[in-house]
Amino acid sequence: MTHTIYLAGGCFWGMQKFLDQFAGILSTETGYANGHTEKPTYEEVCTQTTGHTETVKVTYDDAIMPTAQLLDYYFMVIDPLSVNRQGGDAGTNYRTGIYYEDERLLTDIRKVVNSVADRLGKPLAVEVLPLQNFYPAEEYHQKYLDKNPGGYCHIRPAMMHLRQRLEEKKD
Repeated sequence: MTHTIYLAGGCFWGMQKFLDQFAGILSTETGYANGHTEKPTYEEVCTQTTGHTETVKVTYDDAIMPTAQLLDYYFMVIDPLSVNRQGGDAGTNYRTGIYYEDERLLTDIRKVVNSVADRLGKPLAVEVLPLQNFYPAEEYHQKYLDKNPGGYCHIRPAMMHLRQRLEEKKD
């Protein structure tokens, strides 16, 4: 079954590149979520007055990539305790969040979030909320790190090859 979830994990360039490597990910799109303005631009979101956070819309096949596995990968590349900051990026537009339209995803979302919080022994700074709105980012932000391989990313480069490393371990 195909599902869509929205993952905010700091700068959306790296999160999109990271997620695109996995089987079962059907599509990703960078954009702005859960703010209070319509059709914001990147420049407006960066002023931190729109309330939006940089987010990746992820459409996936849960028969290949179960929701819990997708979220496990997500938590591998974020600091879930950091408030409004990931890597060198700071501001409310870089806050972390898991946003959903389908409430059936909540069971898996809560299970993973609670497991991470229990493991860390602290409450997480990751929002878990229904999606209020999502506006696609400008075209130059889509697949940005594919177009600009030397571009900034807060995710460690080795994580961009996680799928390959996991497959090599199986062999």
